[in-house]
Amino acid sequence: MHATIYHNPRCSKSRAALALLTEAGDDVRIVEYLKTPPTRDDLAALLDRARLTPREALRANEPEAKSLKDATDAQILDAMAQHPILIERPIVETEKGIVIARPPERVHEVL
Repeated sequence: MHATIYHNPRCSKSRAALALLTEAGDDVRIVEYLKTPPTRDDLAALLDRARLTPREALRANEPEAKSLKDATDAQILDAMAQHPILIERPIVETEKGIVIARPPERVHEVL
């Protein structure tokens, strides 16, 4: 099975999700989204396929997120595109679906 993980190697949850994918024998495409962020349109499409709102995919504890308390979905997407640190991680996509793998064991939902 092929999987894509939007990954931050500094994040323990992201590393754990990647390890689960690797252990499952998946062919894993790793996107270090802080180095190669998705475009706003790509992120919107990814969240739409995952049936997630931008607010559900927002790392609310990041300092940049504080100003987004009353923001619209469009404003949150704009902020995520400008500051990819605001994107919750890891996001895992397979042909079975897309999950935010927090906790990492959520990876099993799309394997």
